[in-house]
Amino acid sequence: MSDRPRSGCAINAAVEVLGDNWSLIVLRDIIFGSRRHFRELLTLNDEGIASNMLASRLKKLVDEGLLTKAEAVRGQKAEYSLTEAGIQTLPVMIALGAWGMTHRETSPELTIRSRLMADDPQLVADLMDELRESHLGIPCPDSEAPRASERLRAAFEAEAQSRR
Repeated sequence: MSDRPRSGCAINAAVEVLGDNWSLIVLRDIIFGSRRHFRELLTLNDEGIASNMLASRLKKLVDEGLLTKAEAVRGQKAEYSLTEAGIQTLPVMIALGAWGMTHRETSPELTIRSRLMADDPQLVADLMDELRESHLGIPCPDSEAPRASERLRAAFEAEAQSRR
């Protein structure tokens, strides 16, 4: 992790790690898009991140302890995984999404996921458990229940269909 924050303020400490234009977008793409490799993060990003900016943000997120980077063996791509600190950014993203839906112009199809998760804390908790399983190898507590990502996708598809 990097040096101490400029002040002891908790908001400042978080903003120093997450407050730039790209860090939360990169984490969003890993969390919600299941993108784990540099090329996927670069080419599938809706906001058009530049390759040098992506490389910089990935390095920063690794240095700050929100991601790990598995070293690539010859012929394979390096894979990024969330740490527990990275997984715990999910509620922050949900809160930011709710604020954005309330106070900024957004498109209905791109806010469905934010609205669904803002309205369902259990879905958020279940998705965090699913992320722990896929990134940290910690089994989900209730492996028989439908996966949070599947429930979210089904709810998204139903909502998108009803808007047509």
